[in-house]
Amino acid sequence: QVQLVESGGGSVQPGGSLRLSCFASGRSFADGSMAWFRQVPGKARECVARISGIGTRIYYTDSVKDRFTISINNAASTTYLQMNNLKPEDAAEYFCAASRIGTTNPRAMDYWGKGTRVTVSS
Repeated sequence: QVQLVESGGGSVQPGGSLRLSCFASGRSFADGSMAWFRQVPGKARECVARISGIGTRIYYTDSVKDRFTISINNAASTTYLQMNNLKPEDAAEYFCAASRIGTTNPRAMDYWGKGTRVTVSS
């Protein structure tokens, strides 16, 4: 049984940093991709960053470029999202997702974590 478990969410002030972690159990996604999505109430789930299973291809949505960094450690079965210079508009529920293919389409993801909340406020 595949499980994705996120951790690292919390509350920070604008300009602060957080690192999210996603531990995957049940199978390796080295042949697929891992992604971080976020969602606020009333809006569609948005792909923030995606990384190929071996870390060679990376995607960021424009609003987080130069602030967020996605990385993967297959030996630890963990995908990370380092978030720096956080802004109030980054506040959301963040979800880890895994796919057997490279995609940012939430409907094409095969597995989802339950989410971790990020709050950014002064």
